[in-house]
Amino acid sequence: MTVSTKEGLVVEGLRKRYGDHTAVDDVSFALAPGSSLAIVGESGSGKTTTVRMLVGLERPDGGTVRLDGRDRSARPRGRAERLARAREIQMVFQDPYLSLDPRITVSGCLDEVLRLHTPLDASARRTRVDELLDQVGLGAREAAALPRGLSGGQRQRVAIARALAVEPRVLVLDEAVAALDVSIQAQIIELLRTIREESGVGYLFVTHDLAVVRHIADEVLVLKSGAVVESGPAYRVLDAPEHPYTRLLLESVPRRGRRPAQRVTEGQV
Repeated sequence: MTVSTKEGLVVEGLRKRYGDHTAVDDVSFALAPGSSLAIVGESGSGKTTTVRMLVGLERPDGGTVRLDGRDRSARPRGRAERLARAREIQMVFQDPYLSLDPRITVSGCLDEVLRLHTPLDASARRTRVDELLDQVGLGAREAAALPRGLSGGQRQRVAIARALAVEPRVLVLDEAVAALDVSIQAQIIELLRTIREESGVGYLFVTHDLAVVRHIADEVLVLKSGAVVESGPAYRVLDAPEHPYTRLLLESVPRRGRRPAQRVTEGQV
């Protein structure tokens, strides 16, 4: 999977080991501006380790990460470069409650990000906070609330607004709807679709749930034991998978009137 220009996110030969365990092994992919790529696989397949290397939470042992032609593989030089990289790729986690400060209101949380990353004055920040809240479907009541006073879906909307505050080129969503009820999942997925259409931000959607992938991704990358076993357009991978592991993942999606397939194990592929 490649892009024809220097624009977008390009990952080549990414590797990561922990002792004798290879967590990510020669992973390569590309994310064009404004597109959506789902990285799928079971727990332990290397999905989260891969994206943690992209945002700088883990150091790769090998490979390169480039965004719009700029190499992000080396350690950032100084605070300014570190903040610049943080603005380019933002991450939304599965449990937003763990990443939100329980002592700070929603508006305070967003204002804190704007103070750190932008030159806006207090008045301009208040205006921008209101815009962000409106963008994710929240209002004055939620703005004044602490995280514990919000529902799971509302907290995830706050986490998305906080990530969007710095106008990233890429938004990484790590199992971002996995902990939500199905009806709330649908609302967040529709919200993400609208935001992508309006802002042109690219999505890296990390999930084990192939039912969700169908509604969010243009392309799919399937990982097994840290390695890519299949990739391509979402419609092709989901409707005509070529690798046995991908087929087993699809057969494991619960459907009415059919028992899910046995959980995938190392000996089955």
